[in-house]
Formats: sequence, structure tokens, C-alpha cells
Amino acid sequence: MADTPRTRMTAAERSTQVLTAAVQAFAESGYAATKTDEIARLAGVSQPYVIRLFGTKQQLFIAVLHEVCGRIEEVFRSAEIAPDADTAQALCALGRSFDVFLQQRELPLILLHGAAASADPAVGEHMRERYGRIYRLIGELTGADTTQARQFAGTGMLLTIMTAMQVAGADAITLPWATEILTDLHDGDADC
Repeated sequence: MADTPRTRMTAAERSTQVLTAAVQAFAESGYAATKTDEIARLAGVSQPYVIRLFGTKQQLFIAVLHEVCGRIEEVFRSAEIAPDADTAQALCALGRSFDVFLQQRELPLILLHGAAASADPAVGEHMRERYGRIYRLIGELTGADTTQARQFAGTGMLLTIMTAMQVAGADAITLPWATEILTDLHDGDADC
């Protein structure tokens, strides 16, 4: 029986593979503790290849931040907002869409690691710009004023933190304080 020839990955496919591995590694260990050789191992490539694709660990982390923030924007843009929806209804639709993001636990973790690594000038510049875009998108898609957009973003970050702590989302650990918050959020969204 002849061996099946292996299909070579394109550079774009390999780059996506490395980016996916980087999301996994950075989500688990954070920016400072993650080593590029760990990312390379997860991606099945050499460490020099990772550096050739992305330059530095910092540049790779920034690419991961852009990927994750782009995913949030994509989730929000795909929200099923009725054409005649008022702001409250539109925010409810965005909230339901955000649940999709929270179910992929690595993504909220990257968002938190990005905020934590923002003292690094290059990381901070990108993180602030992307978070600002997400904040502006909330208002753009829903007609929310500053207070409504701030409350929505604040609740989103609370849920992001709770998901990272595994007290919200899939496989959540049930704790009284977390249940109280989640119940209050659910009751507050009764119109959704």
C-alpha cells in the first residue's frame, strides 16, 4: 500500500495554526510566563519558525489580542438585532451574542491577560485601541448612550472575569455569591 502524500500547509494556514496555539498558550500562562517554544510545540513547528512568522513574542501576543478583539467585534456584528429594535432590545441581542464569546473560555482569558499586560507600552497601545473600538461598536450597533454603553461594557467585563474564574459559563463552579450576581443579571434582563 502506497503512502498517501502529505499535503503541505500554506504559509497562511501555518500562521493560523501558530496563532491558534498562541491563543491556547497565552490563555493558560499569560503574556509574561508564556514561552515561544511552548507555542511552537503546541503548533507542531519550530520556535525559530514562530519568530520568523511573527517577529517577537510581543508581536505574537499583539496578534492574538487583535484576533480575540476581532472575534468580539464579529460576534457583536452578527447579533440578531431586529431592524425596529429599541436600544434596550438591541443591547439584549448583543448580550446574547456575547454569551457565544464567553463559552470559548480561552478568549475571555486573553482579554484579561491583554488588560494585565497593558503596562507594556506596545501591548497597552493595541489593547486600549481595540477595547475602545469594542466600546464604540456597542453604541454604534445599539444606539446606546454613554451610560448604557458603559453599563453594558462593565457587565461584559464582570462576566469575563467570572468566566475566567469558572463561576460563570459552561462548567461553572456554583458559589453563592456568583449565583447571586448571575441571578440578578438574569432578573435584570427579564425583558430580553
